[in-house]
Amino acid sequence: MKKNDVINIIEILKNTYPDAKCSLDFETPFELLIAVILSAQCTDDRVNKTTPSIFAKCSTAEDFANIPLSELEDLIHPCGFYKNKAKNIKLTAQKILDKFDGKVPDNMEDLMSLPGVGRKTANVIMLEAFNKPQGIAVDTHVKRLSNRIGLSAKNEPEKIEQDLLKQIPKEYYKDVNHIFIWHGRNTCTARSPKCESCSIQKYCKNL
Repeated sequence: MKKNDVINIIEILKNTYPDAKCSLDFETPFELLIAVILSAQCTDDRVNKTTPSIFAKCSTAEDFANIPLSELEDLIHPCGFYKNKAKNIKLTAQKILDKFDGKVPDNMEDLMSLPGVGRKTANVIMLEAFNKPQGIAVDTHVKRLSNRIGLSAKNEPEKIEQDLLKQIPKEYYKDVNHIFIWHGRNTCTARSPKCESCSIQKYCKNL
């Protein structure tokens, strides 16, 4: 796709979703880290309904490292895959205490060294917690939109991100992380996409 078309798409979507932002509720970088881990294979809405009771009991790395595993599993149960997520959260909390002085690291390499943290999660943390966007978090919405409008023909999130980074100027990373998700969630849905009201319809390869 031509660079001008890519920028046009971004600008149109910025106007379509002027209030686009991260959908997860959090107050600290560590709370965001927990919320993003919980959001895997789970909706942000479900995570937001679950985290208040979690953060009422645990809000720091020390809290999560010390809570009994079975109790943590019960707390995060509504978010699905609770056994694996609870194990990763406890390991991550302990590593943050041991290696990073109890603070969430603010670089991609250290973030991706944490159990349960992949590139997508690290991208979200860098943008939302530290305002240092390093790339584009590719979730199901971004994957679907990227495929449909021809920004990437790949299926793997890491490869899709690399295609996007080759075409999207760095100054747009922050916007794209929000507006692509919002467009995929609100208009370019998996089933019955609202093509007739799509603000970037003319760029769609599926029409």
